Amino acid sequence: MRERFQQLQTAYEAAGQEQVFAFWKKLTPTQRDGLIEDAAAVDLKELGRLWAQYSKGSQAAVGDMNALMPAPFEPVSQNGGDPKRWAQAERVGKEAISQGRVACFTVAGGQGTRLGYDGPKGAFPCTVLRKKSLFEIFAEKIRAARMRYGAAIPWFIMTSRHNHDQTLAFFREHKFFGLGELNVHFFSQGLMPVVDFNGKILLESPDRIALSPDGHGGSLRAMVRSGAIDKMKEMGVDLLSYFQVDNPLIHCVDPAFVGWHLLGNSQFSSKALVKTDPLEKVGAFCMQNGKMSVIEYSDLSDELAQKRGADGKLEFAAGSIAIHIINRELIESLGGAGAQTLPFHFAKKKAEFVGKDGELVFPKEPNAVKFEMFVFDAIGEAKNPIVIETVREEEFSPIKNAQGVDSPQSSLRDQQRQAARWLIAAGCDVPVDKEGVPLHPIEISPLFADSAEALLEKKDMLQHLDFSKPLYLGK
Repeated sequence: MRERFQQLQTAYEAAGQEQVFAFWKKLTPTQRDGLIEDAAAVDLKELGRLWAQYSKGSQAAVGDMNALMPAPFEPVSQNGGDPKRWAQAERVGKEAISQGRVACFTVAGGQGTRLGYDGPKGAFPCTVLRKKSLFEIFAEKIRAARMRYGAAIPWFIMTSRHNHDQTLAFFREHKFFGLGELNVHFFSQGLMPVVDFNGKILLESPDRIALSPDGHGGSLRAMVRSGAIDKMKEMGVDLLSYFQVDNPLIHCVDPAFVGWHLLGNSQFSSKALVKTDPLEKVGAFCMQNGKMSVIEYSDLSDELAQKRGADGKLEFAAGSIAIHIINRELIESLGGAGAQTLPFHFAKKKAEFVGKDGELVFPKEPNAVKFEMFVFDAIGEAKNPIVIETVREEEFSPIKNAQGVDSPQSSLRDQQRQAARWLIAAGCDVPVDKEGVPLHPIEISPLFADSAEALLEKKDMLQHLDFSKPLYLGK
């Protein structure tokens, strides 16, 4: 350990980061091991390049707002899309899924802290009756797709330093939700050091460097660095269904989406919602200098966000909801060690840190810079990026906030509205309130039916259901 420490100390001194080892003499052997582990993981050359960019104010920028144009997207059939093309896309997608070409990938590095939940966010209970976790809902959707298409459909899950062990323990406790341990693959998100406004690496304790997740865009290089991408290659997987952990309505395996991606010979495809509010907090799909991009809602000017065409519709209407199909080859390219990588974005944040006296400091104002990559930046590097519309009430009701919009309560209402719509479409007489919420709670397991079409196939089984009390349909 002494030799390793001396090597690291020399490297950190050369980089002007000698303060990282300021408390070395006071640390126990175990603490020293931890600090060496953190220090060895930091790419000092990369950090130096990023700090130089930040100092020059040259981070990835939106550019000229006047040059932004709305990106084209394929509307769903009920909004003017071509039913024949959608049917063709579904056929092509089903074939690819059946051939074992598709895997699921969930970004799940967050904790449930904002929801008042002590544990990984994916373990948060999110259904109305059985209180199934987000992870369980996704697992059931993947199991349903496996049975339908006769394919393995492996599931890759990106955790974080803070929840990796808890997430694995949760899956083991629940016996991998029937998917089989060999079909679920975990790896941790990359971390970047947090620096002060002088570019100095901060310590979160005398024996640990302050590290921050490198953003959802870091998932691409985490897949490469962890070896997950090699596993996909061995399995014959070349398409990744990407989604985040907070949305229980997500279609984990969507054949039409896969089909549109393949028909367009795309490397990176996305789903979009038509915004209901010009200032809705979702990124906007745009064209910029001939390339497609996503502009964060906070970066898009109010003037452009509210701009309407001659038909009265919003021009920048397509909102990003972090649902993508990504080619494995693009991940290998952008996540590898080559020159073509995603740009880092810089954010000023408040970060607790250890002062010179070894005591923890709690700043009241932003005092640090964090470095993050955004996965949607890959759109501009991809060949033939495609955006298709999805229906909000069928696929988007995230759980982000403890109360109000995008909360557990709003998601539960949306889940029940979906269940009622499916049952009514199948000929059932479901009593609902004026907002379409059933008067008595209803929960449908994806293993029973994971779509309105799947439920319609079981129409004969539904005729004698009792909707005067809570109802669970499952296996």
